[in-house]
Amino acid sequence: MPRAHTHYGSLDAEALASLGSMEGLDVPIAVTRAVPAKSLPERPPVWPGYAAALLIAAAAYLIHYLPFAPFRLAGEFGVRRPVSPAIIAIFLGVACRNVLRLPPFILEGSKGIVRKVIPVTIVLTGFGLNLTSIEKVGARVFGIILISICVATGSAYLFGRTLKLWKRTALLIGAGTAICGNSAIVAVAPLIDASDEDLMLSMSTINLLGLPLMFLFPLAGAMLGLGDQAYGVWAGTSIHAVPQVVAAAFAFSPGAGSIATLVKLVRVALLAPFTFVLAIAYARRKRKGEVSVRYSRLVPPFLWGFIAAALMNTLGLIPALEFHPVWLAGRNFSFSSASALAEAGSLLLTLAMAAMGLEVDIHFLARVGGRAVLTGVVSCLALCAASLALIRLLL
Repeated sequence: MPRAHTHYGSLDAEALASLGSMEGLDVPIAVTRAVPAKSLPERPPVWPGYAAALLIAAAAYLIHYLPFAPFRLAGEFGVRRPVSPAIIAIFLGVACRNVLRLPPFILEGSKGIVRKVIPVTIVLTGFGLNLTSIEKVGARVFGIILISICVATGSAYLFGRTLKLWKRTALLIGAGTAICGNSAIVAVAPLIDASDEDLMLSMSTINLLGLPLMFLFPLAGAMLGLGDQAYGVWAGTSIHAVPQVVAAAFAFSPGAGSIATLVKLVRVALLAPFTFVLAIAYARRKRKGEVSVRYSRLVPPFLWGFIAAALMNTLGLIPALEFHPVWLAGRNFSFSSASALAEAGSLLLTLAMAAMGLEVDIHFLARVGGRAVLTGVVSCLALCAASLALIRLLL
């Protein structure tokens, strides 16, 4: 039957309040009167924030390609650029936020860029990994790499907690020290529900420490009397970013450069299993009380995409594109799709770092940044010492 529409009038506040006593409730019930709906204040447009981040990212690439040291290092084996655009972008973003005093609507618009871009960046990073590099090193060197990763991660977490540093920040510093700097931090952060402050502190710490290592390692290797193999393994297991490893190792000798590059690529390849294990461990800890948990639900979708991309690149399933334009009179050119996808990931990472820099309040960094840097220093020293001791023992 159709529902009858009857108007009984409105109940007053006393009558509404009495409804609670009918259900045995002792709590007071707040009564609000209907008022005409007011339009919500309009949110500021996000495009100024995106535009600012894009401009900072573009400026970072311009600086990255400057033709002098430390941005450009020329040697017998070609030109290397050890300072990545992502590192430059985050520092430029911090400078713009705190020196230029950007309007609030720009800062507001830049928020959220990191969370939207990072998952895509992680997946695209997988296209630059080749897991076959793992089998090219000997068992002893592989053991040194694994133990070094555990030492770096564990020391950062334990010492960070001793200093009362946020545990997620400490874990991110450990991951960046153990694997491959910014890329590892970016991959791990969403798995442990890290905040923008965690990301900013950990990446600032890793970037601050990575460059001095690149210049100090050749000098330290010579003072310790290390041979090419020992120094190559030491540099490959201890220095944060790939360009920094290559620069520091080839500055020592060509033989050390080749070994260090291979060892570092193995560390980078271990990012996939490292993040997978960490995702499982963290998710199981969060859901400790549940009787059974499906592993597929513990790992976020972007991590599956990252692993799939790495496997596709390793198995050679990503085609290389070849072009035969008629107007070039028979000249052909080709490029690797995997390299293009990985480079797209680097571009997005630079954009995300620019936006992250815009979120950094230097006064906040001054309050808590010291503990983060100290944690990074301890983790780095523990990694260098453990790696060197294992090299002396096993090689």
